[in-house]
Amino acid sequence: MEGVSWPSEEELDRVRKVVAEMAGRNSKEVRVVVSPYRICPLGAHIDHQGGVVSAVTVNKGILLGFIPSGDSQVLLQSGQFKGEVRFRVDEIQHPRHSALKNDKIITNGSSKSKEECDWGRYARGALYALQSRENHLSQTGIAYLLALENANNLTVSPMENIEYDRLIENGYLGLRNGILDQSAILLSSYGCLTFMNCKTKEHKLVRPKLLKNQEADMLKSFKILLALSGLKHALTNNPGYNNRVAECEEAARVLLHASGNDKLEPLLSNVEPEAYEAHKGKLEATLARRAEHYFSENMRVIKGLEAWASGNLEDFGKLITSSGLSSIKNYECGAEPLIQLYEILVRAPGVYGARFSGAGFRGCCIAFVDASRAVEAASFVRDEYYKLQPALASQINPDNAVLICEAGHSARVL
Repeated sequence: MEGVSWPSEEELDRVRKVVAEMAGRNSKEVRVVVSPYRICPLGAHIDHQGGVVSAVTVNKGILLGFIPSGDSQVLLQSGQFKGEVRFRVDEIQHPRHSALKNDKIITNGSSKSKEECDWGRYARGALYALQSRENHLSQTGIAYLLALENANNLTVSPMENIEYDRLIENGYLGLRNGILDQSAILLSSYGCLTFMNCKTKEHKLVRPKLLKNQEADMLKSFKILLALSGLKHALTNNPGYNNRVAECEEAARVLLHASGNDKLEPLLSNVEPEAYEAHKGKLEATLARRAEHYFSENMRVIKGLEAWASGNLEDFGKLITSSGLSSIKNYECGAEPLIQLYEILVRAPGVYGARFSGAGFRGCCIAFVDASRAVEAASFVRDEYYKLQPALASQINPDNAVLICEAGHSARVL
């Protein structure tokens, strides 16, 4: 596979060994789902409104080793969290608010284990999604979907898996997000910027329109920084995200009513740009900011595709930084540590552009940086963030505080 640098054989062997020991089987029987992290350079917070988005995967992510067990019992362990999660695939899954009391979690006496084992909810959500489409399973996020499907010999297209993952997050977890994350993870290709229209579900892979040697030089000329904030609050426990979605829908409702299109679904993608310009004065201040972010972000995506295709990383980066600022000023998301981290990245040496990764209520910020200055930039960010947020920064392994990444591939099973 072109450009493959992750996972290494050593990493794969380590996962296979652990899973084989868990199952009492030969390591050669272990299959591994490779699910990369994704970033959204442009198109933030508009997928749930049917907007246009862009995405890239990186050469780091989640490795999920598994062996089909031959029975209905699922046992999950994590290399990051304590405890175990167990459930059966012949149990009918219900949306999480009604399923919580049925979770069986082995705590080993740890007061934190209930919270730490909560990562298993995505596996149960994958089962919920597959059951909702009447898939009958005898054995058991994206990684869990691919593992369940592979273990049960199900043939599922990437577009079907995008819908399944939406069911996990919208239907099972109750998070009102769009399809950006799963589309990026399943559709991306090395060297390409993934573009998707979240209203029509049409997508394309945009390669730089350069000579082959120039394209290779461009892809080597930048790195991607993932700067961790130390914030871990789950979106499903934070009303801010769902509130923003509701505000966008209310803005769409006002604009559609003003333009005589009340019967259309209240999504900002159903509002023509001309109607927005004509009637935006009817929006109260908060709704006006949400709509401004949506329509300006759509334009940044289109301009960003042009910049990427021409190999212009400077213009591409400026658009990313502008997107990050709109997330703060217009969409009004981002906890204070994330905003501080964003501002540090913008000042870091060699950085083309930076923004939040995801909703900005937890997690990390991302930046495109000149490859020759990536190490310097990472050190700058680590030092400056520690000065502002010593408590949060001290919770992060210094080796992982700012990861230097390259572009990656789509999810796959090995």
